[in-house]
Amino acid sequence: MPISVPNGTITFPIFGDSFSLNPSSSFELFGFTVHWYGAIIALGFLLAVIYTCRRCPDFGLTSDNFIDVLIYAVPAGIVGARLYYVIFNFSLYRDNLIDIFKTWNGGMAIYGSIIGAAIAVAIFSKIKKIPMGAILDLGGLGLLIGQTVGRWGNFINREVYGRKTEIFIRMGLTDTAGNTIYVHPTFLYESIWNLLGLLILHIYSKKGKRRYDGQLFAMYVFWYGIGRMLIEGIRSDTLMLFSTGIRVSQLLAGLSALAAAVYLFAKSRHPQPEMLVDKQKRQTAEDTENEAHT
Repeated sequence: MPISVPNGTITFPIFGDSFSLNPSSSFELFGFTVHWYGAIIALGFLLAVIYTCRRCPDFGLTSDNFIDVLIYAVPAGIVGARLYYVIFNFSLYRDNLIDIFKTWNGGMAIYGSIIGAAIAVAIFSKIKKIPMGAILDLGGLGLLIGQTVGRWGNFINREVYGRKTEIFIRMGLTDTAGNTIYVHPTFLYESIWNLLGLLILHIYSKKGKRRYDGQLFAMYVFWYGIGRMLIEGIRSDTLMLFSTGIRVSQLLAGLSALAAAVYLFAKSRHPQPEMLVDKQKRQTAEDTENEAHT
C-alpha cells in the first residue's frame, strides 16, 4: 500500500544528500487557489493542442476540424478517466460520494480517458464524415505530449510511485511519521517513456513513413501499452480488478499492446495505396488553411 505523504519532503539521492524538494500542492493567483495538478494537466493539454493543430495538414485535416473534435473528445475523456478510476477504486468514495467530483486531488486514469475520447471521436467522425483514423493518429501524438507533462502533476501530489527500492535513481519520500523510504519514481519512468515515444512517432511521421490512417495511433497504443505494462508491475498504488488481485491497467495495457501489434502486422501484410489519397487530402487541407489566413 502507498504511504501517506500529503506534504512530505521529496529527495533524489542521485543528486546528493543536500538535494530535497517540498513543493506545495497549490498556489495563489489573483486571490484564487490553483492546484498544481490541474495547472500541469492544463499545460500538457495546451502544448498538445498547439502541436496537433500545427500538424493537421500532414494528416489531411484542418485545425478547425481538430478543434471541433476536441470540444467533444476532451469532456468525454475527462469523464472516462474519472469513471475508470472510481469504478476500480470505489472503496475510497463509498462513504463520501461528493469526493468523486474532487478531481484536483488526483484520481484520473489515462486508459479511461482514451476510451472516453475514442468513443467521442468515433461518433463525431461518423456524423461529420471526417476520417476517424487520421484524427486518432493526431490524437495519439497529442496524448503522448499530455502524458509526458501530466505525470509531473502526480509528482506534486506525491502519487504514482513504485515499491520500495535501493536502485540508484530511487526517490525518497517522507511519511507522516517523519521517516523516509525510497521508492521507484514510476511517474518519472512513464514520463520519460512517453517522451521517447513522442520523439519516435514524430520523426516517423515527419519522414513521410505513415502509410494509412490509424497507423500512428496503433503504434501509440503498442508503445504506451508495453511501457505501462512493465511500469504498472512495480507501482504501489495501482488499481485492482475488483477482488481478483489482477492489476487492471497492467492487464489492459498488455492486451491493447498485443491487439495493436496484431493490427500493425496484418496491415503490413496487405499494403494499400492509401498514401496517394492522403497526399491529396493533405494538399487540400493546406490550401484550406492558407485561404483561411489570407
